[in-house]
Amino acid sequence: MATLSIPKNAFLHGRWSVEDAARLYGLNDWGKGYFGVNAKGHLTCMPGKNPAEQIDLMDLIEGLQDRGITTPVLLRFGGILEHRLREIRGAFDKAIADHAYQGGYSCVYPIKVNQQRHICEEIASLGRELRFGLEAGSKPELLAVLALTEGQDEMPIICNGFKDDEFIETVILATKLGRNIIPVVEKFSELELIVKHAERYNVRPKIGIRVKLGTRGAGRWESSAGARSKFGLFITEVIEALEYLKARNMADCLHLLHCHVGSQLFDIRQLKNAINELTHVYAELVRLGAGMKIIDVGGGMGVDYDGSQSAWSSSINYTVDEYASDVVYRIKTVCDDAGVPHPMIMSESGRAMVAYGSVLIVNVLGKSTFHDEPAMDRIKSDLANEKEPPQPVLDLIDAYERLSDRNVLEAYHDSLQARDEAMSLFSLGYMSLPMRAASERLFWAIGRKVLELCAKKGEIPEELENLPETLSDIYFCNFSLFQSMPDSWAIDQLFPIAPIHRLDEEPTRRGIMADITCDSDGKVDNFVDKRLEKKALELHDLRPMPDNPAKTEPYYLGVFLLGAYQEILGDLHNLLGDTHAVHVSYRRPDPSDHAHTAAGNGATGATGAESDATWSIDEVIEGDTVKEVLSYVQYDDQDMRRALRRDVERAIKANRLAPAEGKSLLAFYERGLDGYTYLEE
Repeated sequence: MATLSIPKNAFLHGRWSVEDAARLYGLNDWGKGYFGVNAKGHLTCMPGKNPAEQIDLMDLIEGLQDRGITTPVLLRFGGILEHRLREIRGAFDKAIADHAYQGGYSCVYPIKVNQQRHICEEIASLGRELRFGLEAGSKPELLAVLALTEGQDEMPIICNGFKDDEFIETVILATKLGRNIIPVVEKFSELELIVKHAERYNVRPKIGIRVKLGTRGAGRWESSAGARSKFGLFITEVIEALEYLKARNMADCLHLLHCHVGSQLFDIRQLKNAINELTHVYAELVRLGAGMKIIDVGGGMGVDYDGSQSAWSSSINYTVDEYASDVVYRIKTVCDDAGVPHPMIMSESGRAMVAYGSVLIVNVLGKSTFHDEPAMDRIKSDLANEKEPPQPVLDLIDAYERLSDRNVLEAYHDSLQARDEAMSLFSLGYMSLPMRAASERLFWAIGRKVLELCAKKGEIPEELENLPETLSDIYFCNFSLFQSMPDSWAIDQLFPIAPIHRLDEEPTRRGIMADITCDSDGKVDNFVDKRLEKKALELHDLRPMPDNPAKTEPYYLGVFLLGAYQEILGDLHNLLGDTHAVHVSYRRPDPSDHAHTAAGNGATGATGAESDATWSIDEVIEGDTVKEVLSYVQYDDQDMRRALRRDVERAIKANRLAPAEGKSLLAFYERGLDGYTYLEE
């Protein structure tokens, strides 16, 4: 038997609580203290993991709408980013103290993880206090990093990736400028270029070298480490590099040894093995005369996307504290045995630094659903019009009417057979379209009833495990998977998803998410569930508007842990551009706000609700306009405007359009070019 994802206790005590919602959506597992639910049933963000300082996400979205900022919108929480950086700093400081380690530590942020300027500036600003640095992997990134580190000559800059002559000459000149910059040699020809420009400019550079270890990584990117990895030098080449530097009296310039164990490393054992091997190489290079001072363990510190804390591709089986302790202990042990001074430790833990800080909020536009009720009166009326009632339809009616908790499997098996027989009869021309519709509706209703009966028991038979997926609703959401969650599409990465409101109500539907692109791949149909990968997410039914039943009340979903890679990997499929991005921080309520509001003081322009808000908006970066995304693919908006105007004039001359209609079309076109690429009310 397989367990349903609906909490059993909700049925045992007959009530639904916000605690049930937190358990159902795993907020306490993948949220790591940053997310929770308040008494109103709204999802909250706690940037500093302090329950007393919460930001109500639904309140925030409504506040943004008042300012004309509509969903989809990406929320960036600078408080979470700062907390993550301090958490990593604290974990390594504690490990260094616990193990009496004599070297230091610096976390270097690879800006490829998220190059958005506001994020990089915040990390660079915090880096001064935390003694952190930045990493560049291309010429554009190098130029960005040099600008970000203005006035911070002591901040470490690591240069990874393949480098040409211009890249390396820039590095050498930056060294002469006074920057603490280390180019990491990925292939031998780069070392030759470093030496050439160092001699040309009379500079003694700090040089790093990446070694290909025998230890492989673990997880989705395990092939990026080991002997077949893309970057780095084999051990024989490392020795040749040292000899090359010795011949030029530059062995003391070889400061840093680098390795890459793999991104999103889910198994801590692989890290231990890799660090052990790396440190032995480091100790030998010191013995051979290299001026080694730094071990860079590369990236790899993962994120527990599903909250299971297990050795699985969407999880990790370690904590930040355990990661830091293992790195420090392994390096210390090997160095002590070899009689080598403890080096400075660097890590490039970009994913762990920024993933938690960004949340995408999308609005649901509508849904496609299977009917819960079979509309028996209509079916029996249609049956009466048939010359000979089809037996499969009669069998489905019988299965529906006798279905109970005592014959769930039997009735379901009967309905499957009857449904298949009905499809065959229709394909052969022996069943009318109304009877085909009746058989489908009866089968859907039986499936829904089966799920309800199983849910009350809290278990579902193994052979019915795919039924929730088969009968799940499709919730159409205002976003592009390819722009905002490219890893979900490309590599089946799981991201936590949950409603941001109505969490005090029991969800009665199961559904998948479909985006607004015209692509069949534009959907999310795998959801986190402690390593099980649910095929449908528990959601609430859409409620009609009280004053307009033809429309539904707003319903919002949050997609979490999107801060790493998703923003920068996003593409322009269907020309859907960047969403709005809003930088949000926690604001401690000011007791005087109430007094000012009561006294009618309108100096701040804040309403009573605004003065009660525990959030403030630090920055709004508006999403791409239509003309901006069109310019990315070489369309000129002025040419487009002129082309349509010429077409309108031709239509007016031919009496197909009235002048007023032509004017309206051109105005609509103008507004469209300047508008958001996503759907707007």
